[in-house]
Amino acid sequence: MQQRKGGSPLAALSVPVGLEPMEAKLVDALPEGGGWQFEPKWDGFRCLAFRAGDEVALQAKSGKPLARYFPEMVAVLRALPADRFVLDGELAIPVGGSLSFDALQMRLHPAESRIRKLAHETPARLVLFDCLMTPDGESLLPEPLGGRRAALEAFVAANPHSALRLSPATREREEAERWLGRVGGALDGIVAKRLDCAYAPGERAMLKVKRMRTADCVVGGFRYASRGGEVGSLLLGLYASDGLLHHVGFTSGFADLDKTALTRRLEALKGGPGFTGRAPGGPSRWSTERSGEWVPLRPELVVEVRYDHVTGDRFRHGTKLLRWRPDKAPRQCTFEQMEREARPADLLRAVLEA
Repeated sequence: MQQRKGGSPLAALSVPVGLEPMEAKLVDALPEGGGWQFEPKWDGFRCLAFRAGDEVALQAKSGKPLARYFPEMVAVLRALPADRFVLDGELAIPVGGSLSFDALQMRLHPAESRIRKLAHETPARLVLFDCLMTPDGESLLPEPLGGRRAALEAFVAANPHSALRLSPATREREEAERWLGRVGGALDGIVAKRLDCAYAPGERAMLKVKRMRTADCVVGGFRYASRGGEVGSLLLGLYASDGLLHHVGFTSGFADLDKTALTRRLEALKGGPGFTGRAPGGPSRWSTERSGEWVPLRPELVVEVRYDHVTGDRFRHGTKLLRWRPDKAPRQCTFEQMEREARPADLLRAVLEA
């Protein structure tokens, strides 16, 4: 059952379905001093898991229900010895020795038959990092993190299942720095939480740090803004070993630039082939980039951009334009320049091992 109903056991839980998860504020560095717990920021779907008797609800960070898309996880939670609880964690799908965000996105499909096929072929796991209500019905929202972590560890020990994994945690900043140095395709950064902090629904009461990287990319095209007739975003490409220019993402972070002059500069390059390999399409699974028509360009402009994450040879999020690179030849902008995403085996082992 996904929705809260007036007479359902889920409606009577001390921690209600619809609770907003506690979130994290992006900062430049891990906090100094004691009193902190550090955890990996997993590359998955944030998920609050509720159970009351035979009823299970999975809730996304947005508040939308997820149970329909992950029926195998509903079955796992329903089969646990504990028949009521509220947990906070991350849905993740292991594929090829790492975690695949693309596999998660593929679950958001309208056809139930397709979802069940994928659930069988690539079953999800729930990486747990907080316990919000104990099996005896006690709300832990007012409790400090130290107490909630102890309750979570006790829950996992009493309800073992291969699809439920306890997220690693450390109170040593040096260890967290080592994790951050090896952040790769499996992780989205490091989260820092105050040990004495209660659970704060809907508030950015945690801190998160991402390792930012840069890449030189070819401007293979652009999109106009929805209004005004000026450039809205630059479409970025990299050359692969096949000699083709593949679309890898976009940047729209150029508020300080003269957009009128930039638009004229781009329009002067119209008529080129644009992307000769993978090209921009409609709505993107990997970003919030606006779908619509795009203008192909001659591949002459090179920009350096800052990015935080790569998924499936694409920038996960929009990038930040740092500078133009007139000194760099477009053909030098290859996938090889991108730092290969490391796989921090010691952290992944906790999630991937059977």
